Amino acid sequence: MQGSDIARAALEAARASAKERGAKTVRKGVRGAGTRRRRRTWSGPGPDDRDPQPLGRVASRIAKDRGWVERLSGGQVFGRWAELVGEDVAEHAQPIAFSDGELTVQADSTAWATQLRLLQRELLKRIAAGVGHGVVKKLKVQGPAAPSWRYGPRHVPGRGPRDTYG
Repeated sequence: MQGSDIARAALEAARASAKERGAKTVRKGVRGAGTRRRRRTWSGPGPDDRDPQPLGRVASRIAKDRGWVERLSGGQVFGRWAELVGEDVAEHAQPIAFSDGELTVQADSTAWATQLRLLQRELLKRIAAGVGHGVVKKLKVQGPAAPSWRYGPRHVPGRGPRDTYG
């Protein structure tokens, strides 16, 4: 007897034993007990997930799945700053930080910082219209950064080195 004959005889013996015990017969070609193989289908003329997708749609799906939407929206504020707030405001103020819905803007003079504080609601409306509602919830305006004259742990109160000029 060859190996294939032995295997065939063993299979017939197992089927006869199962039939005596009252077990259901297993159809030939079916894998697993009670599972059906799904026939492979083609996408056809309608849209399907397997069809090629535009790059923008794939990128937005990846950003949504990984939780990058808020950070990307915050980046749009930096990239489109002049378009969102207008050329005159963008000329005198720049966004410097964005965290947890709070946008920090630095003005180039104290007068412009005051003006931006007065225009805060209008600026938030313009930004929301451009990048979406709820992205920027709060606007923090800073004046120009000046050098600090406070050096060292033993600072003496007073005007410091500025009083010796001229």
